[in-house]
Amino acid sequence: MTALAETQTPVQIDHVIKGETISTPGTVFGSGVHAFTTPPVDPNELVWSRTEQPPLADTPLEEIMDVLEAVGDRLTRDTAGYLAEALERNAVTNPLPRDLLERAYKSFVRVFNRDLMNYLVDTELGGRDAIDGWRETTSPSGRSVRLRAYPPRIVHVLAGNGPGTSAQTLVRGALVKGVHLLKMPSNDLFSTPAVLKTLAKTAPGHPITKSFSTAYWRGGDETIEPLLFRPQYFDKLVAWGGEAAIRNAVKHIGPGFELISFDPKTSISMIGREAFESDASIQAVADLAANDATILNQQACVSSRIQFVEASQEDADRFCEALAVRLGTERAFSSAAPWPVPQDIREEVDGLRMLEDFYRVWGDYEGAGLVIRSDEPVDFHPDGKVVNVVPVENLADAAQHVTVATQTVGVWPRERKAALRDILAARGTQRVVTLGSAPPELGLPHDGFYPMQRFVRWVNDED
Repeated sequence: MTALAETQTPVQIDHVIKGETISTPGTVFGSGVHAFTTPPVDPNELVWSRTEQPPLADTPLEEIMDVLEAVGDRLTRDTAGYLAEALERNAVTNPLPRDLLERAYKSFVRVFNRDLMNYLVDTELGGRDAIDGWRETTSPSGRSVRLRAYPPRIVHVLAGNGPGTSAQTLVRGALVKGVHLLKMPSNDLFSTPAVLKTLAKTAPGHPITKSFSTAYWRGGDETIEPLLFRPQYFDKLVAWGGEAAIRNAVKHIGPGFELISFDPKTSISMIGREAFESDASIQAVADLAANDATILNQQACVSSRIQFVEASQEDADRFCEALAVRLGTERAFSSAAPWPVPQDIREEVDGLRMLEDFYRVWGDYEGAGLVIRSDEPVDFHPDGKVVNVVPVENLADAAQHVTVATQTVGVWPRERKAALRDILAARGTQRVVTLGSAPPELGLPHDGFYPMQRFVRWVNDED
């Protein structure tokens, strides 16, 4: 056990307000090794005046990208040790294993790549002209119009299931030139301050640094949120997280204050009969399926939890056996470290083991992976490297289980996607990928929309 884990002194969490690091002890949350203290929250310090343009409004995108590239470089070198400290702290308090956190911190600097930033601007906003100024166009009636994607004022309620969200939010937020208040999640209190402290170190006093703040308060705090979540201060509320977080966000929404919701989602896989042509094919496809099931140790919305296989029960069992072995493999986005199955799911599986005529189970509860084969999807939410495999006669039959809560569907072989994608889209899914390709990329729609396109406020100047 590390010294960090042994101490009972509450860990000091920093706020970063428009470039200034605040380390004043204040409210204490949690207990034991999970106890932490945060500076007092003054809502007046967390807003930007509407009588002035946002600090980045007139800063060229080229300059913003220069700064972001420099931030990415400084994060990679981490000369100030901000990411190293965040890793050490998170390794004690975050449920993700240390090796997975290490890889996550190394990989999230990729979002500071200039080619990616240009791609984001081009695909989500149609180019720089409406960000750096006013895009000129003519309406069908012949009216001359100037359009601007005006810099927004946004509160972001971040999710804590992976440290990359803070870096993504900085890049997207800076490219739309807005002002952004980032509420830290209780299960990752270290990544966002580390990123914003690196920004302040890279560009002290720059408009981009003055455009971001991060603070923690308990979600639903009636002394803070009703004061902040108002259209006189912010245009939009971007909410990530589970059902409770989204429901809390909804109650603040009204005229002039819009919700952009990254809802809780689930994902599935659809595997065609072609996978069962040989033992080698079953093994290869099981590896792709395991890759998609274990993203962030199955803590991500894109992680596949139910896998429909176009197979007989005998072939489905061969696939389940191969899949169970591979769920515990170390990958770029998952850890081989034990990931114990949650107690509520253990109880569900214990009940299924007694119904051998209808269910079969591979694996144990030690965290290397567990697979359940059943004729219908189980009525609980598989978690902890737990996958439910359901045999079907035809992949189209599995579409009946797709809803608006289904984010990603991985399909194998890739040639089967074309016949399925419209059916899946009609039922509500937002993303169809080739099996094994579930980890998402920035610059493509997320949860059915382009985030930056939703972030900005489009303003018209019409003749």
